Amino acid sequence: MTDERLKLLARNLIEYSVELKEGENILIELIGQEIELAKELVKLSYSKGAKPFLWLKHPTLLRSLLLNATEEQIEIIAQNERDLMEKMDAYIGIRSSPNPFELSDVPDEKMNLYQRIWFHKVHGEVRVPKTKWCILRYPNYSMAQQAKMSLEEFEDFYFNVCNLDYSKMSKAMDALVELMQNTDEVRIVAKDTDLRFSIKGMKAVKCDGHMNIPDGEVYTAPVKNSVNGYITYNTPSNYAGFKFENIRFEFKDGKIVKATANNTEKLNKILDTDEGARYIGEFSIGLNPYITKPMEDTLFDEKIAGSIHFTPGNAYEDADNGNRSAVHWDIVLIQTPEYGGGEIYFDGKLIRKDGRFVIKELEGLNPENLK
Repeated sequence: MTDERLKLLARNLIEYSVELKEGENILIELIGQEIELAKELVKLSYSKGAKPFLWLKHPTLLRSLLLNATEEQIEIIAQNERDLMEKMDAYIGIRSSPNPFELSDVPDEKMNLYQRIWFHKVHGEVRVPKTKWCILRYPNYSMAQQAKMSLEEFEDFYFNVCNLDYSKMSKAMDALVELMQNTDEVRIVAKDTDLRFSIKGMKAVKCDGHMNIPDGEVYTAPVKNSVNGYITYNTPSNYAGFKFENIRFEFKDGKIVKATANNTEKLNKILDTDEGARYIGEFSIGLNPYITKPMEDTLFDEKIAGSIHFTPGNAYEDADNGNRSAVHWDIVLIQTPEYGGGEIYFDGKLIRKDGRFVIKELEGLNPENLK
């Protein structure tokens, strides 16, 4: 029997997240082994009078393919998938890998081909700007292990997070959107972090359950050449099959001029993917009240209440500072007391301290008001 919480999640995805309509095409991509949610999404799509399409993939097979892939081969795959994506009105991507490090031994040059050609041309250029899309993880033993929970405990956490009342959160986000769109200088302060940049004239976008599940962030982008100072991220980040820790960037006029981590060489290879990889494409404030600690899964960690993420690489078209890159890497800094605290200032005014909003118009975004 299908878990009633899963059925609710499927309905929320179809009816709220992508707002699927009669006659629309929806692509459901499953990366992993769990199929129950995909089955529910197919059934609901048909019930709406829409036409579902399926991609079924597995990280182990992707690894085997990439190990000896040629650029010509990747170009053919990308064009084939792009052709289908261009016919879609909506997309839901379900990630349920049994091993988040499955691609860890794929050579850097092969991962670069994957990111720059395959993923970017299909998802960066088509899916993100041209479809109604939502991406989510599906609970499994691997995720429970990363979160240091039993599977049952993690499933309870997962459905609390994913079935949150996002319409309530959405209304509370409006005040932050307005404030960000009327702000020039942002200052971020935390342990080994003192960063200044401008968001003047940049659009702010609320993530309220329409593009990611779980969700809960408001993002914009810094004016491309305005970033100066340094930031030290206190959350591990799995990228291209490697777990990065203690990432630290120094900026001059927008560009990352020095980057260090537990593998500084590997980090700089990613930042050298293209010119835009050393500039920031997104600044975002995390708000999900049920996510309070990292589990080394970006889709969850970037929503941590009391966090920010400051993203090297490509800017989104709806909050566009002009930066273009095959890289878009959300790396998280948590500012709650348990992680060293910190402050956010807008035009010299303190708006959040130690992860809690301290001005009246934003108090509705503090965790107790969103549950």
